[in-house]
Amino acid sequence: MALDTRQTSMAQWESIVAQRQRSRVFTDGITNKLVGCFHSDYPDDVVLVRVYGQKTDMLIDRTSEIRNIQFLHKAGLAPRLWATFRNGLAYEYVPGDILSVDMCKDPAIFPLIATMMARIHRLDCGPDVPRVPSLWKKAKQFMAIMPIRFDNPEKQARYRLDQEYLLLQSQLSAEGSPVVFSHNDLLLANVIYNADRNTVTFIDYEYANYNYQAFDIGNHFAEFAGVTEVDYSRYPNPEFQRDWLRVYLETFNEPTVSNGPGYSSKVTKDDIDRLYVQVNKFSLASHFFWGIWGLIQAEHSAIDFDFLGMFLVLNELVWKLWHGY
Repeated sequence: MALDTRQTSMAQWESIVAQRQRSRVFTDGITNKLVGCFHSDYPDDVVLVRVYGQKTDMLIDRTSEIRNIQFLHKAGLAPRLWATFRNGLAYEYVPGDILSVDMCKDPAIFPLIATMMARIHRLDCGPDVPRVPSLWKKAKQFMAIMPIRFDNPEKQARYRLDQEYLLLQSQLSAEGSPVVFSHNDLLLANVIYNADRNTVTFIDYEYANYNYQAFDIGNHFAEFAGVTEVDYSRYPNPEFQRDWLRVYLETFNEPTVSNGPGYSSKVTKDDIDRLYVQVNKFSLASHFFWGIWGLIQAEHSAIDFDFLGMFLVLNELVWKLWHGY
């Protein structure tokens, strides 16, 4: 029997909504807490509510995050932002599946990811956002707030990383990687694949900013190893990387009005080889960056995750791999 809305009071409406309101807690994130809210009669119309992790304001510029979401949504590349509040925000649900360690190498899926990243990298945020790489400033910010001494005796760890930072900065800044608008945190859980539409959507733009092109790609490749059950043998091999980079460059090099006559968008072997070297060097900067992040989270986060172990593994990995370049 249909409900006669003309005879339904506000109190009755609130009761009906409360009775039929449902929620689902998503457990994939290691920074924030995410809840999907929906009406039982319309289970596909979901609003995602993200509650910021404890003391994450030390790490993330929330004003910039909101700007990023709105900017990218306007460009057709991000979900709609519905609301913001003091310790979180609500945004549009994107139907699909988060990437698995197998899906990220699927020949039907990885070209979609490479193309989407290239589209984002071609964006211009305008004069209000300086086109300078955020990597070094953000890493320095993290290093400044690392705990000198942990409260928990089992977490006693303090590493002097200044020399490591300076080495990476001097070596990688000379690589000549273009500075582009980047996601900067494209772990697998931040990519949603919709099989019905054959599309991918990137989510969670907390760290998005201008950065080195090779950092964004290298960071994504590093995430192929997984998060909770890390296996670095899953890092993509050279053949896969070159296939991925070719697809990326085919979109990134598409001509624009500013290119002028004589511009060639053809992707050459030299183009791919150059980017391949840059990407694998910058993947080390990714390990360094998220290792420091993990050290801070080990002290402050309420989420059950071995952040200190993450720091130790990544910090060791950086220098083991660095000697291979």
